[in-house]
Amino acid sequence: MINNSARTIHLLIALFVIALDRWSKRLVAARIPLYTHIDVIRGFFRLTHTENAGAAFSLFAESPSHLRTGLLIAFSTLAMIVVLALLWKQKHGLSVTGIALALILGGAAGNQWDRIASGRVIDFLLVYYKHYQWPVFNLADSAIVVGACLLVIEILFVHQKNSPADS
Repeated sequence: MINNSARTIHLLIALFVIALDRWSKRLVAARIPLYTHIDVIRGFFRLTHTENAGAAFSLFAESPSHLRTGLLIAFSTLAMIVVLALLWKQKHGLSVTGIALALILGGAAGNQWDRIASGRVIDFLLVYYKHYQWPVFNLADSAIVVGACLLVIEILFVHQKNSPADS
């Protein structure tokens, strides 16, 4: 069974992600008017204050359904419960898998906070080149993506290396 110090570190990582996400979103909301932007690296990166009523990459944002926010909150809550259960069942101490799950949990909770408070998530990071652009995102989204990438790397490279060779 995982020791409590590893669980504490996982919880602290998730709480750090939530705190950083909350701080950044409050700063953007206070300093950048809605739908305006600040060029950070002209032609590549800008801070742009938007609000997303949908899921990741504005999926379902234009949906007329009055149930959209409730369903997104329910789905996010279910996902966070699954991630918490996976973290709790970790058999190893501090590991890449545990850190990845903590990042995902913190990111999901950060966006969930916005969704519960206002029905919308504040997004503000925009990467673009000429007329190509990635959808606007936030630090919580970044933590989720980094956590998911760490899990994929762990599955593809670490587990293959540790599994017995096929004969």
